[in-house]
Amino acid sequence: VAASMPAGIVNFTFTCLFLGTASYVGTFVAQYYGAGENYKIGKSLWQGIYIALFGSAVIFMIGFAAEPIFRFVGHDPEVQRLEVIYFKILCFGSFGPITSSVFSGFYSGRGKNWPVMWISIISAGVNIVLDYVFIFGHFGFPEMGITGAAIATVIAGFTPIVIYGVLVFGREHNVNFGTLSGYRFDGDLFRRILKFGFPSGVHMFIEIAGFSGFLLIVGRLGTTELAATNIALNINSIAFMPMIGFGIAISMLTGQNIGRGSVNIAERVIWSGFQLCFVYMTLIALTYFFLPEIYIFPFAAKADPGSFVLIREFTITLLKFVAIYSIFDTLNLVFASAIKGAGDTRFVMMMGFFLSLLLLVTPSYVAVVVMGRGLYTAWGIASVYISLLGFSYLFRFLTGKWKTMKVIEHVAVLPSSCPDVPYLDL
Repeated sequence: VAASMPAGIVNFTFTCLFLGTASYVGTFVAQYYGAGENYKIGKSLWQGIYIALFGSAVIFMIGFAAEPIFRFVGHDPEVQRLEVIYFKILCFGSFGPITSSVFSGFYSGRGKNWPVMWISIISAGVNIVLDYVFIFGHFGFPEMGITGAAIATVIAGFTPIVIYGVLVFGREHNVNFGTLSGYRFDGDLFRRILKFGFPSGVHMFIEIAGFSGFLLIVGRLGTTELAATNIALNINSIAFMPMIGFGIAISMLTGQNIGRGSVNIAERVIWSGFQLCFVYMTLIALTYFFLPEIYIFPFAAKADPGSFVLIREFTITLLKFVAIYSIFDTLNLVFASAIKGAGDTRFVMMMGFFLSLLLLVTPSYVAVVVMGRGLYTAWGIASVYISLLGFSYLFRFLTGKWKTMKVIEHVAVLPSSCPDVPYLDL
């Protein structure tokens, strides 16, 4: 537990720069779909694949720098050794998750979320089964521990590509959206995807990098504190992952309605999404506060009872922090997704950078390393950061600037009041 979370987050920090850029193809798909320009959807898909190819090559090379990266972090030697193993393997398999995010944008951008859900479930199922087989050594495979966990994660990451490839490149999709015929590099479209997508990727990078820095700073407090933090963040992901789904839906619906010129409908969709997310997150937060043991039990099952006592005490308290900031994180996810769906990615990037540096990383370092404060001080700082970040995106949304934005070319739309004009179908 103490090694997999830091290594996984550091890997995802590098990956999300390209994942966030490539996955922004979904917004282009949404706006082209809303504007009725389906023939440009396949072209957008392929530009995202080219970004994924480049990004995965860069991350592959970063994998060779694993040892100096985690030597600099300074965790306990055994934890550091395991971090290096886990990080390297994940870096070597980064093409899977980046490319999968492009393919999923082809569906979610058009409001077709069921295939994305089922493919994600299959991928998660593959990961669970392979974790059981590789980590503990079953069905003739040796017990590989954290190495097996990393290999299972990589294989599960490539599983969606195979399924998406069969579906997306089928004849029907090629006829309707040009998923095969649109393979050529389109310089203008590629540049526009980078113009709006790269700030989105940088935003993801900054946000995850900030939390990676936070996690590494907490690791200096000791293995027990780090393990409790890892468990609390793992538990938080139970609520956070469905929220990401809400965020994607809000972003894509915003993009579709902006593409067809229905800004008022987009605004209603965003507020409806916020209400759903707020109710959902509040209910989950209550269970963190009053029923923490139901989440901690799976982590305690195979842990040493003596060493886990203090970890449990820390985790129960940390879940109270999670319960409080999760409600404010609703603002972050909903309204950041909304304005990104319109194309307001530069603001999201800049706000993420300044608040992460000024309210999370720097105060945590000063509090823990310089002043010698403890775990709860660090988590209090993180909670304030998440809350203020959410309010910043809410205020940006309320200004209404996103209503005048669009990532695709401006399409001339015939007003509904104009009479039909005869034309030749050539």
